[in-house]
Amino acid sequence: MSPRGELVLVRHAESEIPRPGGPDEYHRPLTATGLAQAASLVLPRPTRVVSSPYLRAVQTVAPLGLPVDTVHELREWDSGLQPSPDYARHYAASWADPEMARPGGESLAQLTSRAVAALTALADGGVVVVGSHGTFVARALAGFGVSTVDWPFSAAMPMPAVYRIRFSAGHPHVSGPGLGGDAA
Repeated sequence: MSPRGELVLVRHAESEIPRPGGPDEYHRPLTATGLAQAASLVLPRPTRVVSSPYLRAVQTVAPLGLPVDTVHELREWDSGLQPSPDYARHYAASWADPEMARPGGESLAQLTSRAVAALTALADGGVVVVGSHGTFVARALAGFGVSTVDWPFSAAMPMPAVYRIRFSAGHPHVSGPGLGGDAA
């Protein structure tokens, strides 16, 4: 079945920075600024709201006032890295070689497949708002054919960021920050 309708991908608002001994990925919350950002997001009225199970993603889409269904497949990329100040060097290497996976982690190619499969399953003809994460959203956009998505695009993605994927005859039309209009 071809995807139908519209997906509104929402990268979470400003969250606490990961740190050794801090909350794990499932429990890391939005900052006070992030909570205010989430409350002020302007999004289309959805028929459904789904989110990564990570708290910061749920908190970003919760102000819509509809029940938030969590879907494990919408979680952020498992890079196999611990919190580190030099994460950008490791991320850049992964973007340069999307098939590379660190021990215990997934490759960006695996993330792309996971993202496209999960999002395609959600595109049911309505407007589905999806709370997720920067690398997940970037790899989903790449998987839906947006050729301008690369490491610099991902690194520059704002928090929050909203990308709209509209399906017409199963073909995605993508818009959002950094894409310059309809990108696919």
